[in-house]
Amino acid sequence: MPHDASAPLALTALNAQHRALGGRMVPFAGYEMPVQYEGVLAEHRWTREHAGLFDVSHMGPAVLKLNAPSGDGETDHAAVCALIEPLIPTDMTSLAPGQLRYTMLLNDQGGVLDDLMIGRPADGAHQGELFIVVNAGTKDADYALIAASVARKASLVRLEGWSLLALQGPDAAAVLKAVVPAADDLGFMQWARLPLGGGEAIVARSGYTGEDGFEITLPDAQAADLWTRLLADDRVRPIGLGARDSLRLEAGMPLYGHDLGPDISPVEAGLPFVIAKRRRAAGDFPGAPRILQELKDGPPRVRVALTVQGAPAREGAQIAAADGAVIGVVTSGGFSPTLSAPIALGFAPPALSSPGTELQVIVRGKAQAAVVVPLPFVPHRYVRKPFTRT
Repeated sequence: MPHDASAPLALTALNAQHRALGGRMVPFAGYEMPVQYEGVLAEHRWTREHAGLFDVSHMGPAVLKLNAPSGDGETDHAAVCALIEPLIPTDMTSLAPGQLRYTMLLNDQGGVLDDLMIGRPADGAHQGELFIVVNAGTKDADYALIAASVARKASLVRLEGWSLLALQGPDAAAVLKAVVPAADDLGFMQWARLPLGGGEAIVARSGYTGEDGFEITLPDAQAADLWTRLLADDRVRPIGLGARDSLRLEAGMPLYGHDLGPDISPVEAGLPFVIAKRRRAAGDFPGAPRILQELKDGPPRVRVALTVQGAPAREGAQIAAADGAVIGVVTSGGFSPTLSAPIALGFAPPALSSPGTELQVIVRGKAQAAVVVPLPFVPHRYVRKPFTRT
């Protein structure tokens, strides 16, 4: 549900810290958020080279809990997964303890209502629970959908009064290890509840930049202290939402409401891996007829990555074939600080989606040369480690 423009903006627990650091505050998804501090270009490059600290407390963390767990970990995990799987095309029962998985809420037409993270707890005491993080702009609708689906069998506990910080970049692991030593034991897409400041934080080795990094969910009362401790390290600088967007674009990651939406299927988005083999065989997920048909015969359009000559092609710019015929539209675009060139994501027919295909983008009425390239634009640098089942 879009934010009511007449309603006051929500503030994160770190609002005063952002202002004290000179953050340029803007409305975003119903919150007042910092878009930049010293500048998007400098913040982007710092994150790629060192470690950037982001306040992403506008996101939607929650915990789904069985109301009557049996006490058997595997049985309870299967039971809670059975409640969430009717909304998604992914296999959650196969999650290892402490594993996160990327998935999507789908509508009956196979379109994406939101993309989200779901994780299984590492410890035995919390089996029968799932840690869920949804996007800021869709969280109320997501929560309502999930709560209605689980009915009286489980409760969705929204982590209101909690903050979410992201520490991203090649120095992130060394920085966080000094504050939360056990965080270094995690690999990409692993998470755990870890001690922090006399309390407990949810720490996941994940992020939205393509770099190694962590996302830390913790009570608001602890957020300012952790923010200050991390920024005391010379390798860390605060980063705004502007650089977060340019970083995720270079990493080829879709942005909901732009590269994903209710009319776009996971197959069209180039993300068929979210549709698990077991779920494909059963066809037991929303929009299965359309999605299975697209997997078999190919979709009518696919997400493409473009490098652009000239001015950046922004969202809404038309994509044209070499002969000038309009074939698609840009959904995300901007300047890549790492490549020193404009880049874009958009949709085009499969026949014109192969890397090396020469296309055009229409910017302010002028055709500019573009070429299809593989994703990601900038290689990911995740740190993977084996899972240890408990």
